[in-house]
Amino acid sequence: MSNPSSSEASGPAPIEAIDRALMLLISLSEAGPDGVPLANLGRDLGLNKSTAYRALSTMRARGFVTQDTDGSYRLGPAAIGLGADYFGPASLTQLLHPALIVLAREVDELVHLGILNGDRVIYVDKVEPDKAIRVWSQVGRNASAATTSLGRAILAYRPIPDDHLDAYAPSEAAAAQLRDAVAAARERGYATEIEENEPGIACLGVPLLSNGGAIAALSVTMLASHVDDQRLAEVAARIAELVPPRLPENVELPAALMLARPH
Repeated sequence: MSNPSSSEASGPAPIEAIDRALMLLISLSEAGPDGVPLANLGRDLGLNKSTAYRALSTMRARGFVTQDTDGSYRLGPAAIGLGADYFGPASLTQLLHPALIVLAREVDELVHLGILNGDRVIYVDKVEPDKAIRVWSQVGRNASAATTSLGRAILAYRPIPDDHLDAYAPSEAAAAQLRDAVAAARERGYATEIEENEPGIACLGVPLLSNGGAIAALSVTMLASHVDDQRLAEVAARIAELVPPRLPENVELPAALMLARPH
């Protein structure tokens, strides 16, 4: 029997359009938040400028690529979210549910675990305290990332340029508020939401990080009348103490998954 040709042995030839798109995504990933101009992408990858532009425009329409006002391209939220989707609700819930139980008992407050899906946050787990707190929530519910402490905590710790945060907000006013909330979260290590969604209710959100980016967040829901700066700092510090700073390497999650601790 004759030996197969080299092309047959190595599998089918790649589809050029898909191969170009993947090369562009890899290049943008390596470039990070600074982005790359179109001319540089074409030169570095050996692509015709118009060919690269068409591929980038297609991926931009799907949210895999974004373009800055100066023309530079960056990874978009759809591409960044792929990793979070892969290490998604099932494995995260199984891993972190015991910690949520302990946290809810220790702070005596309602605790949620959430992930980002587009511009929405999905609640994937919750643990209620012994005391009654009148907040409507359920696993599977989704809410605006811009107006929740969970969403703000995740957005604050993803490589999303500030001028692209507007895409996650439903209005210009909400966008300005989101930028302020994200800046505060980056400074403190946790995000807050005080009576923006429900009267009398306040929430604190802490991001869960993997390889430098947030893949999920924990939130603690409290009565706003019982919340001040000291209480927020105490709860954030308690989260850092109760949730392991580094998770076991044998779980189906990146070994680098950890909590962003308050500064």
